[in-house]
Amino acid sequence: MKKVEIQSEFIKLDQFLKFSGIVDSGSDAKFYIQTKQLVVNGEVEERRGRKLYPGDKVRFQNKEFEISR
Repeated sequence: MKKVEIQSEFIKLDQFLKFSGIVDSGSDAKFYIQTKQLVVNGEVEERRGRKLYPGDKVRFQNKEFEISR
């Protein structure tokens, strides 16, 4: 599991995907979210604006990431 450190209270899911280098663009983030390829804290997530807080876990293509501060 890779830890991704943020400086703010939270980060939105689409921003997290770009910030962590999982995707290159916002349109890529939108595509992967809409096609239900992301799991947040064990549940499939379809909202680009989902707020992620320290301790939240994101899974994408068999890779896991944890938000930290």
